Amino acid sequence: MKILVVVAHPRTDSLTTSMMKRFTEGLGEAGHQFEIADLYVDGFNPVLYPEDEPDWCNPDKKYSNEVLHEMERIRSSDAIAFIFPVWWYSVPAIMKGYIDRVWNYGFAYGPAKLPVQKIRWIALVGETQSQFEKRSYHVMMEQHLNVGLAQYTGVNDSTVHFMYNTYGKFNENVQNQRKHTMPPY
Repeated sequence: MKILVVVAHPRTDSLTTSMMKRFTEGLGEAGHQFEIADLYVDGFNPVLYPEDEPDWCNPDKKYSNEVLHEMERIRSSDAIAFIFPVWWYSVPAIMKGYIDRVWNYGFAYGPAKLPVQKIRWIALVGETQSQFEKRSYHVMMEQHLNVGLAQYTGVNDSTVHFMYNTYGKFNENVQNQRKHTMPPY
């Protein structure tokens, strides 16, 4: 299986990027092929301009070269894995812009559906599981990602995996790194 791994974090030394590296190592060990779409590193522009705005009267509309390139990456994949930090109980703005621009009419919905079999959403949550679930944020995000996005675009095999308490884990890693790299004073 070929998986397009879409990652969204502005820092290449982030826990999100570390998670992406470990995830792709696991894909390789399992015999899968993958391609990484690091939205920040690739300089993806999340702003929707008229050339990429949906046109419900024209399912054959030609989109910008950037969007056509991303559509081709999806077409050449069997599945998509999104790896991202949860910000304001949603995906980062750059990832939302990726979906807005690339999952367009005539490609992901309307007369055509998203051409992949599976979607996995790997969400890094700063809070503990009990803090996050206290107000049912997990239910809200699962509904939005699995139903509002994946099922709407024809992908019924969609699952959200929440990685909890990542803020605490990140701070522990930073403190350990500082112990080994900073002077003892």
